[in-house]
Amino acid sequence: MTDFSTLGLSGPLVARIANEGYEKPTPIQEKAIPLVLEGRDLMGLAQTGTGKTAAFGLPIIDMLLANSGKPTPKSVKTLILAPTRELVNQIAENLRIFARKTPLRVSIVVGGASINRQQQQLAGGTDILVATPGRLLDLLDRRALYLDKVRYLVLDEADQMLDLGFIHDLKKIASLVPDDRQTMLFSATMPKSIADLSHRFLSNPERVEVTPPGKTADKVDQAVHFVAGKGDKVEILRRELSDNPDGRAIVFLRTKHGAEKLMKHLESRGFATASIHGNKSQGQRERALKAFKTGEINVLVATDVAARGIDVPGVTHVYNYDLPEVADAYVHRIGRTARAGKDGKAIAFCTPEEAGLLRDIQKLTGIEIAIASGEPHAMADRPSRGRGQNRGGQNRGRGNGNGNGGKPARRARPQGGGDGRHGEARNDGGRPAGAKGRPQRRQRNRQGDRRQSA
Repeated sequence: MTDFSTLGLSGPLVARIANEGYEKPTPIQEKAIPLVLEGRDLMGLAQTGTGKTAAFGLPIIDMLLANSGKPTPKSVKTLILAPTRELVNQIAENLRIFARKTPLRVSIVVGGASINRQQQQLAGGTDILVATPGRLLDLLDRRALYLDKVRYLVLDEADQMLDLGFIHDLKKIASLVPDDRQTMLFSATMPKSIADLSHRFLSNPERVEVTPPGKTADKVDQAVHFVAGKGDKVEILRRELSDNPDGRAIVFLRTKHGAEKLMKHLESRGFATASIHGNKSQGQRERALKAFKTGEINVLVATDVAARGIDVPGVTHVYNYDLPEVADAYVHRIGRTARAGKDGKAIAFCTPEEAGLLRDIQKLTGIEIAIASGEPHAMADRPSRGRGQNRGGQNRGRGNGNGNGGKPARRARPQGGGDGRHGEARNDGGRPAGAKGRPQRRQRNRQGDRRQSA
């Protein structure tokens, strides 16, 4: 039987993680850890919840401990980039468990938190920095840290970073990291854009794939309610939640406004609920997540900010109240349940306008989702992903539309790139190259949020 001691990790690290309850590696860990320890660049593909963080985190920690020495001021030895605040926090939490009782320092950089405090924390240097790209660039602009000492670069959930428009930020960050670094790219899905990205950032990488692209969690029981409109959705959702009073549910919507409105409605009907979306401060999001984890609330209403990086034990149900405009997001959403070998249910609602989105999901996952109620809606003759604009005439590629399908985000990405200044997607559709300073940030806030915060 394979265990961590056979993968090349050092004895002390194996003993340490065994004390934390880690005994048998997952398939992605079994395949990736030896390659990372060999110094190979890696492109890893595994469905969510399979242990990707340990797949790169354990060998990196082992190599850092083998080459000990304090980081120099404002320097970073390992840089891990992730698209959302929640995922950054989740990665750092796991790495701190692995590095417990060692001299290694794990730091976090995300939007929505005090940049001055982050600047102070980085002044002495850090062994591992987990960051959203935009806030990292803000700190680089301030000369609060430098990347010339980075040995290991990790891009986690790279497909979502591209969907959120982070490609220009990633290019800039990569140009500041030494060429002789070791690079690892991990994702649960592998669209063509990710393959192209791997050629740009990785050198002769090994590809590790333990599940087919777009494969949904094996133990998730999936079903769909075909409904006429929003009113039917909320009625069925209330009934579902009432029928499962002991369950723990995440309800996904496309827009921040819709998520907040539904949360308040459910709260008024007596459900213990909270919301997480891009208009919430970092403190509000952390409090909501903590209440969900501790059982103070049992319904979390969220946009795709919660689709990745939230590992809450015992999530029994995931409700796709709004179907995502990008089919890949469905895989990540339902991956919040059926984790760690447990079963879970994923229930979707589909209006006539969303029929094309459901078709895209079933095409990606290779399954036909079981019908819970209603009759399948007739398909439109034209593809759902080519509708271009919403009724207001604005581009719908960022999920701010009214729920009528729409072009997928990755094909409608503004040229300006992505932003993590608020821990998520950029609010201005892109920052001009080299632009710095307070006036630009004030202008960005005035322009408002043109993207679905993730």
